[in-house]
Amino acid sequence: MVQLLESDILTKEVLDWTGVHLFHFEGSSCSQKARVFMNLKGIEWESHPINLGTGENYSEYYLGINPRGLVPTLVQDGEVHIESNDILILLDDRFPENKLIPDGVENKMAELLRHEDDLHLDLRTITFRFTQPRGKEPRSKDTLQNYRDRGTGRVRGEKDAHKDVELKFWETAATVGITDDAVHASAARFKDTLNGLANQLERTGYLFGNDLTVLDIAWVIYVNRLVRCGYPLERLHPKVDEWFWPLRERPEFAQELNVSPAVQKAVDENHARQRREGKTLVDVAGL
Repeated sequence: MVQLLESDILTKEVLDWTGVHLFHFEGSSCSQKARVFMNLKGIEWESHPINLGTGENYSEYYLGINPRGLVPTLVQDGEVHIESNDILILLDDRFPENKLIPDGVENKMAELLRHEDDLHLDLRTITFRFTQPRGKEPRSKDTLQNYRDRGTGRVRGEKDAHKDVELKFWETAATVGITDDAVHASAARFKDTLNGLANQLERTGYLFGNDLTVLDIAWVIYVNRLVRCGYPLERLHPKVDEWFWPLRERPEFAQELNVSPAVQKAVDENHARQRREGKTLVDVAGL
């Protein structure tokens, strides 16, 4: 559980906040996961939007709260938590109504969620190539310098290696780009994992038994992003497709996952260009 120490935090005002506060971004998959979770739980929370597109997550204010510059960040009664799956586990324990993690399987659920989290950079790789165009430099040099210079750079009192991973991703995206090889490798990892989910769904109605759990929330978010990128879910994983769409269309999910007409238009135009060039996700990944 990644709860920051007071010494990790430079924006001290949040230490005095009461109630449930979430820093989040509309299009962030991890933010969507947290918002859907709280919709289903019926948790009242105060919204603090952070615009990743303008680099607000690299501002002095926000890096003073979350040294990793990622969303979501939960502040509850002065405690600051910065890992999305930890946030869900914590809130399910503290708000026991409408349990989404069955009693007694917390460690197992955390292990399964770690596997989903391990694919986060793979999801970002596919997203930045196959949704709307992102430009040759998704994060400018000045923005990344802000990331280096601001915040404590510490998590639980120690230098945070995660920040180096983030910097490497954005620097590689700007210099090398999102290569065909990177897309192929990321798509292959998802295909293998979704085959595993399909096997589970042959036995149970949901991904962890016959009741909806936090694991279903996490994977609906990822599958939704893959589908928007052009992943052929119905053809490759029909059982997952049957599970996905009824959940995706539930109001608690749909209100967080629907995009604006302008964003959808940009995605559609990008996909049309990729089809003309033979560079869709299916083409590049050999799906």
